[in-house]
Parts: sequence; structure tokens; C-alpha cells
Amino acid sequence: MKSQTNGNDILEVEVQNISIHGLWLFVKDAEYFLPFEEFPWFKEAKIEDIHQVKLHHGHHLQWSNLDVDLELESLKKPENYPKIYK
Repeated sequence: MKSQTNGNDILEVEVQNISIHGLWLFVKDAEYFLPFEEFPWFKEAKIEDIHQVKLHHGHHLQWSNLDVDLELESLKKPENYPKIYK
């Protein structure tokens, strides 16, 4: 008996781990670490709310329950996205 071929992956974004230091996201075949020091809005968030992340248009991450939106490009090239306005 031959097994059927697996279907396509439909999971585009996944929270892989949460530690006391930050969280790991897997987005479109790449892994990103978001340290709480740089992304403080996740530090006190409920685990359930952190896991409720959606990827819109292939480049926009949104956590509706936390009112947090991030561009995927800001995780790929954080040096181009300073977090403090001068």
C-alpha cells in the first residue's frame, strides 16, 4: 500500500517558543527571536494572546488582542527600523 503525498503547508506563522527572555517566531521558512527587552509589549502578555498572531499580505504580522503590528521586514533587517525616534 502506498501512502498519499502530503499536502502543502498552510501554516505561515507560528510561535515556536516563549521563554523568560523572549519569543521565537517561525515565519515563511525563517525563524526570528523577539527579545522582551526590544519588544516589551509581549513580556506581560498572556501566552494565548501571543499565539494569536496572523500574517497578512505575506509581510504584516498582527496580534489583534495585544494591539501590536510588525512588518516582517523589521525582523529581517532591524537596523533599518530604529525603535526610538530622535
